[in-house]
Amino acid sequence: MGRRPKWGRQIDGVLLLNKPAGISANDALQRAKRLFFANRAGHTGALDPLATGVLPICFGEATKFSQYLLDADKRYRSTFCFGMTTETGDADGDVVATSDASGLTEQQVSDAMAAFRGTISQVPSMYSALKHNGQPLYKLARQGIEVEREARQVEIFSYELVRFTPGSASPDKLPRAVVEVHCSKGTYVRSLAEDLGKALGVGAFVEKLHRIAAGPYHEDDSVTLDTLTEERGEGRAEVLDHHLLPADSPASDLPRMTLSEDTGYYLRQGQPVMDLQVYRLGDEGDMVRLFLESGEFLGVGEITDDGRVAPRRLVK
Repeated sequence: MGRRPKWGRQIDGVLLLNKPAGISANDALQRAKRLFFANRAGHTGALDPLATGVLPICFGEATKFSQYLLDADKRYRSTFCFGMTTETGDADGDVVATSDASGLTEQQVSDAMAAFRGTISQVPSMYSALKHNGQPLYKLARQGIEVEREARQVEIFSYELVRFTPGSASPDKLPRAVVEVHCSKGTYVRSLAEDLGKALGVGAFVEKLHRIAAGPYHEDDSVTLDTLTEERGEGRAEVLDHHLLPADSPASDLPRMTLSEDTGYYLRQGQPVMDLQVYRLGDEGDMVRLFLESGEFLGVGEITDDGRVAPRRLVK
């Protein structure tokens, strides 16, 4: 019996999607994949259904370099609500505790935030996608199972209070803080909210969460699913291709190295190659982006101890 033909087009590049609230990152990925009629795609870092904002989606050969986005810093804008704790740490969870936060002041919030800048430890939420014995924690949590989680160190590069709105004794008017966070990979903004609430003695949860940036990508350059749907209409998927960023863009922070056609040929055969550019681009173990003189992207290589560049991830 013959092999079933692949569904969709072979396209390579990165779509910078502005994910809407109410759908998972995977739902957003599948909708974008259908709109572009792409045969291979993956997203780079999950966003909860409640969250909105920057969700880079890699198509085709760009998926080979998605790890650079998974490892990249992120920037968020979030609204924290004080005086209430929820099961999930966000507005989607059931309320588990309330407290009178009517006396909370902007100065108190600002002062308490200072303790969460720099290198801090976080215990991942049971409602995170982190896996335990192959099972996502959130699936275990929904079964009423709680497992011990080790604290992880993350880096909070900046954590600023943008706006504070005082509350009252009424549960309908809780104090709120809009914050902006620049953090390392693996940081849970829900945990930041919960830990800040504990430090203030009133509890807190994430009411809104918006990712402003992921690695080199900023929301100003993103596009929504609604815009893509309207632009495509009844036409062919190719009309959307101008939204795709180059396949090498996830690794755009790496130095660029240009090779001759002959040198590129040997690299494509899996051989380390010698080039004098190595000595100004990095040291042993550093990674570089590799291009031909024609501008064609070859992939990513690693500088070896003898001053050559060995291929690590090459495009087809």
